[in-house]
Amino acid sequence: MIASALLLSLVPSVVTLAPQEPEPKKKLPSVESAAKKAHALLVELQENLSDPKGTEREWPYEGVYREKGQIPVGYRVGGTAISAWALVESPQHAKSKESQAAVARAVDFLFETLEDPAMSAGFNGGYDVRGWGHAYALQLFLRLRAEKLVPKGKEQALDAWVKRLVEVLHTTEIVETGGWNYSRPGGGAKRAPASPFMTAPTLIALFEAHKQGESVDASVIARALDALETCRTEAGAIPYNTLAKKDEWPGAIGRSPITECVLVLAGRGSVDNVRRSLDNFLEHWEWLEKRRKGTGTHVPPYGVAPYYFFYAHGYAAQAIEFLPEAERASYRQRFLERLFQVQEDSGGWNDRIFPRSENYGTAMGLIALLAPTLARPTGWTPPPPATQGESK
Repeated sequence: MIASALLLSLVPSVVTLAPQEPEPKKKLPSVESAAKKAHALLVELQENLSDPKGTEREWPYEGVYREKGQIPVGYRVGGTAISAWALVESPQHAKSKESQAAVARAVDFLFETLEDPAMSAGFNGGYDVRGWGHAYALQLFLRLRAEKLVPKGKEQALDAWVKRLVEVLHTTEIVETGGWNYSRPGGGAKRAPASPFMTAPTLIALFEAHKQGESVDASVIARALDALETCRTEAGAIPYNTLAKKDEWPGAIGRSPITECVLVLAGRGSVDNVRRSLDNFLEHWEWLEKRRKGTGTHVPPYGVAPYYFFYAHGYAAQAIEFLPEAERASYRQRFLERLFQVQEDSGGWNDRIFPRSENYGTAMGLIALLAPTLARPTGWTPPPPATQGESK
């Protein structure tokens, strides 16, 4: 009996614990305040790369790639268009004369710089980033036109550039396989795989151009969509290019959400695929973070380049809005925890080692913050086939 009592005394008492309360959601900064600060910073960051003492007109993107030692013209056009797009989408733009003036100067810069021979409908060597500038300049011009925010007196010029850019994108489509890519080892005149990173945003711009009444070649769209739809790996990831079937999820989380959204917009995708891309973005986010502000480009083991970082965040935030409404709040919370984790003291964001790249990072960060309020991108319904005797 004594032994039994002694034995029982050595056994820890069983304590009935109250059910644990779920961990409270992490307190995040105010999205509204962060967006206002990012908007103001972006206006402040406008510069003049050609003449530092001249009028500020652009937001050049700066990466490791150079042409003749200089930031490529395509990066200057693309970075400026993206930054102006972010300002235009911001609620502060309508109230800010400074923002409106900055966008007007940027539009003048784009009109002028798109005339540069380096921005013509061509492809130089095996690597050329001008198509990035074409796609985002078109997107900006279309958003300005849709929101009736075209700077006064520039309406006709902007309409003309919309038509020209649509035709440029038709011309620069990859022959035979479709889509677009800044990396074509055989040059611009030969068959090559498409880049989902570049093709998906280009299609968004062309879908909107078609909605606004521009003549968009349905066969160009169909070939690009075919390339995207058939490129998934066995795991469901979107690879670096449309022929690379071995990419793993950690290396694909930047381009998969936007690609899946474009396929949904064209009636070829599914919300399940969008959700899967977002789940992987959140699960493998650390691999993006490991490359933020890193050197080099596509570094093993997953080939993640630093320039994917805020591209990924800008489009992942928009992809959340493709989910059923009941799911969005949870995904937004988890997403914002990551976005605010890497915010600069200035209130902006930067994925590169170059201070100037805060332009692009802040623009994409602002787009991400605004995602719940942005208009859903235009869908694509191919026009009916022309009947005999009618023109295409």
